[in-house]
Amino acid sequence: MMNVRNLVSVIMPMHNSERFLATAIESVMAQTYSHWELLIIDDFSTDNSVAIAKEYARRESRIRLLKNKTRKGMPSAPRNVGAQAAKGRFIAFLDSDDLWFPQKLEQQIALFSDNRTAIVYSNYEKIDEHGVRSNRIVIAPPIATYRTLLHGNVIGNLTGIYDTFKVGKIGIQDIHHEDYAMWLYILKQGYIAQNTGTTLAAYRISSQSISSNKMKVISWQWNIYRKVEHLSLFQSAYYFLSYAWKAFFKSII
Repeated sequence: MMNVRNLVSVIMPMHNSERFLATAIESVMAQTYSHWELLIIDDFSTDNSVAIAKEYARRESRIRLLKNKTRKGMPSAPRNVGAQAAKGRFIAFLDSDDLWFPQKLEQQIALFSDNRTAIVYSNYEKIDEHGVRSNRIVIAPPIATYRTLLHGNVIGNLTGIYDTFKVGKIGIQDIHHEDYAMWLYILKQGYIAQNTGTTLAAYRISSQSISSNKMKVISWQWNIYRKVEHLSLFQSAYYFLSYAWKAFFKSII
C-alpha cells in the first residue's frame, strides 16, 4: 500500500501535447525526490498524446493516465479529475508543455515543516517554443500572503505545490485564472506561501499560450477581483493597477 504521508501527486492536464509531453513527463521522472505519482488527464486529444502517455504509464508504475468524461477545453476540469484521484498529501501542477528541474520537489517538501506554510513555490525560467534557454528568470518574492497576492499572482502554477493535510483538497473553479483563485482561497485562510528562492521550473512560451492574449487576461484578472473575491470597485481598481504594473515588468523578462 502506498504511503501517502509525504507523497506528491503531480497533476498534468493534456490535450494534443505530443510535441512536448515526453519532456514534461521525463522532468518528473528525473526528480531527486522519488516519492511521487503523476496523474496525466487527457482532455480528448486527437494526436499521439494518449499513446505516448500510455507507454510511459506502462513502463513506470507511478504514472497513471486518466480521461475527462467530456471535452472541456479548459484546464480546470482535468485538474479537478486529477485532484479527486490523487493519493498524496501534497498536490503539484505541471502543464504538459512545461518542465521541472531535478531538485524541485526535494527543495519544496523541506519547507512545509512549520504550521503556517500551506503553499511552496519557486522562481521559474521562460524558454521559447523550442526549449531554448536565455536566462529569462521570473523572480518571485520570498513570502506571499493573501493580501500580497491580491496585488498580482506571484505563484507560477507550474511551481506551486500545496499541503492537503493543512487545507484539504481544493476544488478548482471553472473560470480563467483558476490557479490564481485557488491560491487566493488557500491563503485567505491565514496561511502563507514560501518561495524556495531558487529557479526550479521552465515555462514554455509559444504562440498558442493561453496568456498570450493580453486583453483576455486583463478581463480574467478583473473577474477574480469582482466576482470571486467580491472586492469593492475601489479595492478592485487599486489592486488591478498594482497587478498591471507588475504584469508589465514580468512580460518583458
